[in-house]
Amino acid sequence: MAQERTGVATFKGNPITLIGPEVKVGDKAPDFTVNKDLMTQVSLSDYAGKVKLISVVPSLDTGTCDAQTRRFNEEASKLGDNVVVLTVSVDLPFAQARWCGAAGVDRVITLSDYKSKSFGQAYGTLIKELQLDMRSIFVVDTNDTVQYVEYLGEMTNPPNFEAAVEAVKTLVK
Repeated sequence: MAQERTGVATFKGNPITLIGPEVKVGDKAPDFTVNKDLMTQVSLSDYAGKVKLISVVPSLDTGTCDAQTRRFNEEASKLGDNVVVLTVSVDLPFAQARWCGAAGVDRVITLSDYKSKSFGQAYGTLIKELQLDMRSIFVVDTNDTVQYVEYLGEMTNPPNFEAAVEAVKTLVK
């Protein structure tokens, strides 16, 4: 049975339960299997040797998630070739592709956790009540060690963009 964490997050002020462990700075980044498109699955090892900024959003079709993904798409162009920006949500790959096309997002790689919720369970972001992934940010270095973590306490709040980008910049100097 997966670990459940209560009292750590809310959705519009209402308590929610997160499934999975709390990932901390210094931890080895947990592996995961998500879909890049309907048929192609990827895992952490597909991005080996790169600094990974992992932006987790409940759904691209909400205002805060839209703004978060657009912001990291802008930042991605300034971070260099050794950085990959991954956006994980449980949106279907079709919806992710449609949203990226409409939004002009072309530097962020969208990954779908819809099939097995592997990412959410490994990183402690799966919301039991909603079966969505909780808004959070992880920065993982080239050796797959977690260097930055932000779990949002309230799902509708935006993350600290500047802190996440600074964490990436310290790894690519």
